[in-house]
Amino acid sequence: MFRYTCLNPIAQVGLDGFDSRFEKTEEIKDADGVLVRSASMHDIDLPEKLLCVARAGAGVNNIPLEKCAEKGIVVFNTPGANANGVKELVFAGMLLACRDIVGGINWVKANCENPDIAKLAEKEKKNFAGIEVMDKKLGIIGLGAIGVRVANAAKHLGMEVYGYDPYISVDAAWNLSRDIKHVLSVDDIYANCDIITIHVPLMDSTKNTINEEAINKMKDGVILLNFARDLLCDEKAVVEGIKKGKIAKYVSDFPNPVTANAEGCIVIPHLGASTEESEDNCAKMAVKEMVDYLTNGNIVNSVNYPKADMGVCQTGGRVTIHHKNVTNMITRFSGVFSEAGINISDMVNSSKGEYAYTMIDIDSEITQEYVDKLNAIDGVIRVRVIK
Repeated sequence: MFRYTCLNPIAQVGLDGFDSRFEKTEEIKDADGVLVRSASMHDIDLPEKLLCVARAGAGVNNIPLEKCAEKGIVVFNTPGANANGVKELVFAGMLLACRDIVGGINWVKANCENPDIAKLAEKEKKNFAGIEVMDKKLGIIGLGAIGVRVANAAKHLGMEVYGYDPYISVDAAWNLSRDIKHVLSVDDIYANCDIITIHVPLMDSTKNTINEEAINKMKDGVILLNFARDLLCDEKAVVEGIKKGKIAKYVSDFPNPVTANAEGCIVIPHLGASTEESEDNCAKMAVKEMVDYLTNGNIVNSVNYPKADMGVCQTGGRVTIHHKNVTNMITRFSGVFSEAGINISDMVNSSKGEYAYTMIDIDSEITQEYVDKLNAIDGVIRVRVIK
């Protein structure tokens, strides 16, 4: 029996993915798996029993990834599950920035008691005139699940689309419209595009991607969209860019004191993935990842351990080993199985940075004596007997 706990409310349609082998617990100390959305786990004491954390969403900055990796706790996210919801809000933000819809609505509210409001509106509407997105050049920084969807949809709106992503995946490349101009330097985005949207994960290397230097390279009157993470933009530099007339509008999905009431900023209260469909999709994917890992040992969509998938074990047993990514580990593992007289029928070994994961299918069960010998190998973090 496996136990899971939820640090945030998780859509029931996702929780329905747990079968009779799983039960819910309210205490993390009793849990094999944790489901989380936005709750911070940085100050939580992670119990030795805990095997995995599944984030129902893409961003994982609320989870201590390195601490989890050191303990052999696999952290999953759900890339692409909320992509359509975010994509739709990106275009809503784009239209809000290009057409002064918010200003017009506020004018109507301010004049709602005027009996001649309809006639007055015809005179005042010129103050809220904007521009159309058709034929505008859209620059997309990051062509992951969301960026690709934004790129393809923008083409249907008649936009000229530039995409930049030096790490684009094969799947993303296949899904990308052939009409997208894939540029090799982000400077080409800055120099050519009327509207720029960023869709990259927040890491040390991407923090403040949009900074003063980048803004100075952009066209005058550029519109910036940020529906990824607020720290991807140096927002003080953005506000200065607005004051200087370099930036026409900045649309962000992340309220903070810098932009919340700043001139030229349209700030949305983090609604990108806040749709029923997105929450359902994220919950279903997170549960599926957790179930597959706990019952089969397979790792798909982990952010701190490598992918490893051997399906359902068809042999006498399966052992999984979390370990440091150092030389001679496989030889030492094989030595233990050889000593035990156990034949290895199949094996997968993969690594990610400092950490590695090995799945071994064997022809017969392994005893605790030899599990202890695997655990005693220097560099081994965690050994699990799946079957």
